[in-house]
Amino acid sequence: MAAATTERYRKEQSIPLRSSSAALYNNLSVLRLPGGRLAALSAVHGPSLSLLSAAADGLGFSHRQLQAKEGGMAVSTSLLTQAAWCVLQARVLLVLTSQRGIQMYESDGSIMVYWHALDVAEHSPARAVFARGIAAAGGRFVCVGTSSGLVLVFDIPPKGTNVTVSEVLEQHRDAITDIAAELGQAPVCVESAPDGAGDLVSADDAGTLCVWSTGEEFTLLSKIPAFGCSCSSVKLWNGIVAAGYGNGQIRLYEAATGLLRAEVNAHARWIYALDVAPQTGKLLSGAEDSFVHVWKLSRNPDTGEVAIEHCHAECVTDTQVCGARFCDPEGNSFAVTGYDLSEIFRYGRA
Repeated sequence: MAAATTERYRKEQSIPLRSSSAALYNNLSVLRLPGGRLAALSAVHGPSLSLLSAAADGLGFSHRQLQAKEGGMAVSTSLLTQAAWCVLQARVLLVLTSQRGIQMYESDGSIMVYWHALDVAEHSPARAVFARGIAAAGGRFVCVGTSSGLVLVFDIPPKGTNVTVSEVLEQHRDAITDIAAELGQAPVCVESAPDGAGDLVSADDAGTLCVWSTGEEFTLLSKIPAFGCSCSSVKLWNGIVAAGYGNGQIRLYEAATGLLRAEVNAHARWIYALDVAPQTGKLLSGAEDSFVHVWKLSRNPDTGEVAIEHCHAECVTDTQVCGARFCDPEGNSFAVTGYDLSEIFRYGRA
């Protein structure tokens, strides 16, 4: 771990939610438009999603409660497990996962584009069935994890509802917790990822990570073994896998080889969320210990050495942080949700 650098963030006006946030991993999603403008935020509570859309003048938010529908017009009674916007080359979809399946909507949640049911009958009644872990990959694919350890790859058409399951990735043996893709938005001045680095990573409840190369067919590049602790959240930046664990550690791995490059005892309790600012390599972490930390990832272009520096610590008093996301690609602002918290806290550079 490199010497700490200091960046100051200050608390800004929070955004009220119609309902509180559930204690779920990565329970905050942010949609950014080209140019870095914040477009929308969302957080899950029970069977509903709180959807906040930025006003055209940028001065406020409109609130909407999306009651997810599954398999047609029937209102869902199952609990949502995650929601995330997937930004593809030709369109943006809002993807929801639940105990029953996977739902894809137009970005504003107005129209359901696709519904994929989980086969509950195949599983033992004693075993929970759900989908969790959402990522856009390769410009036209949406990858979603399941409780049986599968990663479903959906091929998304430029428009319309003709979504198909193009592949099922079967390397995990435990429930998927999170999936992340290389965003490919690093500026030219930032060193590029090493050759052979994957552009998708999946994590599971046991702590196993799988790094994939995407394309017409997805290829497994490396499998990082578990070490006795669940991995709740993963991110990918410049060929570096950043993984957050239940023991409060952040570990950095090479996406090309799976080699461990750095580990930090980042939090005193379970990490619930990670996010990365693609243009700067800033890493955001939030945990049960009520802290949110900002870190800086870097790679030495000559030696390939990976470093992580601590930049900022923010105590969100009496809050079990369950969601944390940067609001711009440079990492100059971020938002935070917490269990049973009926607002989203926002922070900006001081």
